[in-house]
This record gives sequence, structure tokens and C-alpha cells, in this order.
Amino acid sequence: MTSSPRRIIILGVTGTVGVRALQILQDSPLEWQILGVSAHSQREKMRELAPDSENHFLSSCPEQHCELLSLLRAGDYDICLNAVVGAAGLPFSAAVLSAGCDLALANKESLVMAGSLLISLAEESGATIVPVDSEHSAIFQCLRDGDKSIRQLLLTASGGALRDLSLEQLDTATPELALAHPNWDMGPRITIDSATMMNKAFEIIEAHWLFNVDACNIKVLIHRQSIIHSMVEFIDGSVIAQLGPPDMGFPLHFALHYPGRHQSQLQGFDSSLYSALTLEEPDLTRYPALGLAENVIERGGDAGAVLNAADEMAVAAFLDGDINFGAIHSLCAAALENCCMGSVSSIDEIIAADERTRKYCSDTMSIKS
Repeated sequence: MTSSPRRIIILGVTGTVGVRALQILQDSPLEWQILGVSAHSQREKMRELAPDSENHFLSSCPEQHCELLSLLRAGDYDICLNAVVGAAGLPFSAAVLSAGCDLALANKESLVMAGSLLISLAEESGATIVPVDSEHSAIFQCLRDGDKSIRQLLLTASGGALRDLSLEQLDTATPELALAHPNWDMGPRITIDSATMMNKAFEIIEAHWLFNVDACNIKVLIHRQSIIHSMVEFIDGSVIAQLGPPDMGFPLHFALHYPGRHQSQLQGFDSSLYSALTLEEPDLTRYPALGLAENVIERGGDAGAVLNAADEMAVAAFLDGDINFGAIHSLCAAALENCCMGSVSSIDEIIAADERTRKYCSDTMSIKS
């Protein structure tokens, strides 16, 4: 690492991850130059949070959206944090990787939708994808020595806010209940996805692409304490885990300072956190979304884009009170059966699958209402 300022662009700066990233940079022992930040529509909040940024972009403004993509494609920066929520983050991920710059990826939808295309872009340009999801950051750290002798990846999951409701109560669970996550402070969509475990289905797909591991060798375990962030079992039976408090600051600090480790003000070891850790198998009746991950990986092509679009639509409808909790999975499963059209070779084809699925979901929900 040189003594020059490390140049960064932060996408989605007004969200939970973006705000936390600014705190990490403020406390960092390194010198940082914020070349640009973006928000979807919160212009004033963006400027208030990052007054020293050289560029401010509203991605909802077509002209500024194009300017931002041009800045990303130019590649005159060291790292970009993509903390945009949902499918909107995909073009930005592609632009960063095509420029050969490192991508700190908090937008899991990018890999869910277009994993094959993005991994190819990274390989061609020499860019590194450093995952910010706590689970994938944990696996990434466990594999830092380059050992690929993997037997299985073990992704941990809290079980979400509704984990102790009966199956009968799940269908009538309110958005307020589903948003009350026991461990993590996250945005509304990811919190609902935690309750359905769709976020873990997405993480299986993401892990498949990031670590080149078959779906049958990626296992999910319920870990209520959210201290073990994930584990890798190697072919000799050895298991390496990464542990820490449920604080997004840890994977963010690692990703932003990669490939080095640097001093932080984050909480260190506390024996009370590790005194009673539990692991259990998930109930697939409670969490049917987990089965969709293998379906998507087997289908390939545009299936990830279809699943993500359907989930975005279903979660928004649930939060608006238009469908019940159980209908989220039903709509996603139906979309996979009706909207997939096979192989894709470009981001434009991925976006077309996204748009096609959104129309299908909108029409389906209109008919049912």
C-alpha cells in the first residue's frame, strides 16, 4: 500500500451499508479520497453525509446515471463499494469490473442475476470482487491462503424475525413483525428476505459463483447468535470459521482495506459472545425459499434475474399489505416456472429478464386481487 490517498467511490451512500462505510473511512488509519458517491433520490442526505466527495450523483436522474457509469468505466479509482439495493446495482458492478477495479460488493443481487457474466468480466480485467456480505466475507477470509480443497461451505443464518412463530402463524405475520430482526440492523428488503430465508437462497447462488462450489456442497445452518459468520470444511475434515459480533463494520472494514489488515475501533474478542453458540438444521417447510437456490443454479441463464425480480416485487407487495407473508415464496416459485427463457450472453439480456418478470408478477398480483 502506498502513502497516496486510497481513491474510493461509494454507491448507495445513504443506505445502512453506505452510512456504515463512511464511519469506517472516518476512523481508518489510511488516508482516503472519496471521488464520488451516489444515492437513488436522497440528494440532500447524500450531500450532508459526504460533503467532501468530489462528485454527487442521483442514480434516479438519467443524465447523472450515465455520468456515474462513465466515471466507473474510466477506472480512475482504487475501489468501489456497491451498496445499492436490488437489481439497480447490476450495471454499476459490471462497469467497475470491466474497468479492472476492485469491487467491494454489498449488492448480492449482481451475482445472483449475472454471476457467470460478472465472474468472466473480473477474470478478463484482473479485478477482484471482495464480498461485503458477512457470510461471504467470512468464507473469503477463510480461503485467503489460496487453499481450494473444499468439501463444503457452511453458510450460517439467524433464522430471521419470525423464526419462533408456528407455521400457522407465518402466513398472517405482519410486516412490523417481520422487520423486527433479532440481531442485525438492515434495510427493509434484506430484513424481510432474512425472515423468508430468501437472502440465504441468494447467498447460496452468490457463493456458487464467488467460490466455484456446486450447490450440493453449500449448506445452510441456523445459528441464532450470528457470531459464526460462516465456515469452510476442507477435504480432510478440518473446519475453519470466521467469528465476530453481528456488526457490518467488520466485513466492510476488511473489504475496504483489502488486501491488508489495519487497525480499527471495532469491538475485539469478548468471551461472553462465544459462551453459548448453537447450530441447527433449517426446516425446509418453514423456509421453502432455500430450495429455490439449487433450482436457479441448475437452470442457469436468466433464472437468477427472474428470482431476484420476483422477490423484489413480492417483498414490496408484502410491505405494502397487498399480499401475505406466505405468498412471497409462491410468487417467486411461479415466476421461475413461467419467466425463464434460458441462456444469456449480455447484461442487456439480464435486464430484459428482470423487466419481463416484473410484468409477470404485476399481472399475476393484479389478477389475484
